[in-house]
Amino acid sequence: MTLTDDEITVDVVGMTCASCVRRVEKALKRVDGVSDASVNLATEKATVRFDAEPVGMADLRAAVEKAGYTLREPRARAAVTSAVSNEILSTAGRSDSPAHYLTGAGAASAVSDATPASLVGSDTGSRELTLADDARELERQGELDKLRQAWIVSLTVGLAMMALMYLPLNIPMDVLAPILLIAATVVQFWAGRSIYAAAWAAARHGSTNMHTLVAVGTSVAYGYSAFVTLWPRWAVQLGLPLDLYFETGVIIIALVLLGRWLETRARKQTGAAIEALMGLQARTARLVRDGREVDVPVESVQVGDLVRVRPGERVPVDGQIEDGASTLDESMLTGESLPVDRSIGDRVIGGTLNRSGSFVMRAQRVGRDTALAQIVRMVEDAQGSKAPVQRLADTVASYFVPAILVLSLVTFVAWVVLAADVTLALQAAIAVLIVACPCALGLATPTAIMVGTGRAAELGILIRGGEALEAAQRIDTLVLDKTGTLTRGKPSVTQIVAAAGMDTAQLLRLAAAAEVGSEHPVGEAIVEHARALSLDAGRAEGFESLGGRGVRALVDGHALVIGTPGLLQQLHVGDDAELSVAAERMTATGVSPTYVGVDGRLAGLIGVQDTLKPDSRAAVEQLSGLGLETWVLSGDNRSTTSAIAEQVGIAADHVLAEVLPDQKATHVQSLQDAGHVVAMVGDGINDAPALARATLGIAIGTGADVALAASDVTLIGGDLLGIVTAISLSRATVRTIKQGLFWAFAYNVVLIPVAMGALYPWFGIMLSPVLAAAAMAMSSVSVVANALRLRRFQ
Repeated sequence: MTLTDDEITVDVVGMTCASCVRRVEKALKRVDGVSDASVNLATEKATVRFDAEPVGMADLRAAVEKAGYTLREPRARAAVTSAVSNEILSTAGRSDSPAHYLTGAGAASAVSDATPASLVGSDTGSRELTLADDARELERQGELDKLRQAWIVSLTVGLAMMALMYLPLNIPMDVLAPILLIAATVVQFWAGRSIYAAAWAAARHGSTNMHTLVAVGTSVAYGYSAFVTLWPRWAVQLGLPLDLYFETGVIIIALVLLGRWLETRARKQTGAAIEALMGLQARTARLVRDGREVDVPVESVQVGDLVRVRPGERVPVDGQIEDGASTLDESMLTGESLPVDRSIGDRVIGGTLNRSGSFVMRAQRVGRDTALAQIVRMVEDAQGSKAPVQRLADTVASYFVPAILVLSLVTFVAWVVLAADVTLALQAAIAVLIVACPCALGLATPTAIMVGTGRAAELGILIRGGEALEAAQRIDTLVLDKTGTLTRGKPSVTQIVAAAGMDTAQLLRLAAAAEVGSEHPVGEAIVEHARALSLDAGRAEGFESLGGRGVRALVDGHALVIGTPGLLQQLHVGDDAELSVAAERMTATGVSPTYVGVDGRLAGLIGVQDTLKPDSRAAVEQLSGLGLETWVLSGDNRSTTSAIAEQVGIAADHVLAEVLPDQKATHVQSLQDAGHVVAMVGDGINDAPALARATLGIAIGTGADVALAASDVTLIGGDLLGIVTAISLSRATVRTIKQGLFWAFAYNVVLIPVAMGALYPWFGIMLSPVLAAAAMAMSSVSVVANALRLRRFQ
């Protein structure tokens, strides 16, 4: 079949900066049949969209390889079923390509004649892909280990070289210089080989990047030092000073590799959110067919099948209850801690947890159509979307390096022509290259990021690299999830109202006795509250859970019914006008009333609420003080959400209630479309799509793993004041980066003309390579010293 408006996602190996992204995108867009291509540096993936003409995978691979990178493992956007796996494998020309039904991502290591069309399957289910992901994970870990080894060795060698050169060890230079040459050569061409490879790949395609700057600068320092070490007589004859700059190149390489190691380590976890979501999917389902029940793989469930779900099991697919009733924990979907009652006719969602009761449901959406599968795709799309932040240093570098090379050449030619002095011309040209050495430019960003993120970790905040820092300082709007973020995420008793003739302590004691056998969070909250007040709950007899709607039991000879008003009405428990009014007041203030009937009459109400965290209001006030517009967003009802918003000081028109996961991401997108730079704060699996969609995702460390994996910033604890600290520190770090870049350029703007000999005609002053190196070192020291001030951030 043709793949009109279809797309495929592939891994691209070897990208290191924004200029790499631009080159890969341009290369893919030039392939005939490709309508668009988007490359994401953080996830190291390229999403390619096709028009009506099929495109050979060999064409895509050739385009990427021609640009200097490697393409691997295509992931086609079509649900691939177990039933058609063999067809796909044979069509793709391979026999080792499983597929995943959740993401709708079929994987095949395509041969030259395989096309994206050959990867398309039907929509009836699929099997999980793990081998390719595991291999990529091992490869990334191997890359991390190599980078770590390289920067540690380089830094150690560089510090040792500095000690040998500057400490009064009285080592003759004719002995010391060869030692330094050997050590520098090892670092330059072993540890720095990846830098040279990246710079060469850019050069072969007429481009430059940060690696070009580092390669040119260190090569000049190394080459000059090697020349005067190996041929000192020639250097003297040429009038060149016998100064060595080996340690300069070595230290630059060490710090650049350290920055790459930190960045690679942060990007290593990009796939964790998808893996956590996939872990929610039930592996099997109990089908009801012809009066028999049989366990089958969840991939075998078809639309219209009847499926039994027992207590403690996850709902396998989306559907509707045909028989029975239960209480479901839908926190993975709604983020709300309170389970919900579901009975005949109600919709149930795949991946939610059946807390109690057994029911039979009819499957309505399976495979890639389930809500969980859609959440997976949303997170995947958001993580793979084009990042708006461009790295300033990479952009400037594409113009800076060619300009410096031209200036150096112009300087050499000018002095040869004007002064007929090759030695003077060579000194000036080398001085230009050394004074323009990009060490300060290369250090400004990674050093500030390293110190800023390190300080953040000390303060209990994990920041996922430079992109997150840049995004955090730009945000102007903050969307706060309610449950588990503003609130504790656990219900507790906040009010007790007893009917006439019933004492509140007695009401609580009886209710707690009846709820001792319940696993419902409301029941647990009632029991916990009674225990906190040291009430003797007594013993209950004949305990019965009533399909998630409540419980009933016999306590001290009294018949108790506890649950929803509908349950009490069904069991003919009498009403009470005053308690009905009290229930309305509770609901209006965000408290959920639980009805307690004793001996056939309504005896009282126990109000249960997910209470605010103690620092929520202070955090919102301080966020407003930072100039941020705050919103609250929740899957809970409007009255409860509005009450919470009022308590923390969020305006009523900034309340988004009764919002499902896909709507959360949509609301974030709407705010972005309106011109806001949005940060999302959440802690549940339901927040993952919105966290990934936002410019900045902030996860509470006490929340679900998938929320943490989808986030850019993680608060290790549940302290919301950490958000204030994270944003303030991010702003300070980016401000430090800009200061570093400014001073790096300022040194170059001032000293490059001096190195070119601008002062020589008037003052007879020529900037020697030694002074040029000193100026370059000064710029580096100032940049690093400025970044180190972040360690004092409070």
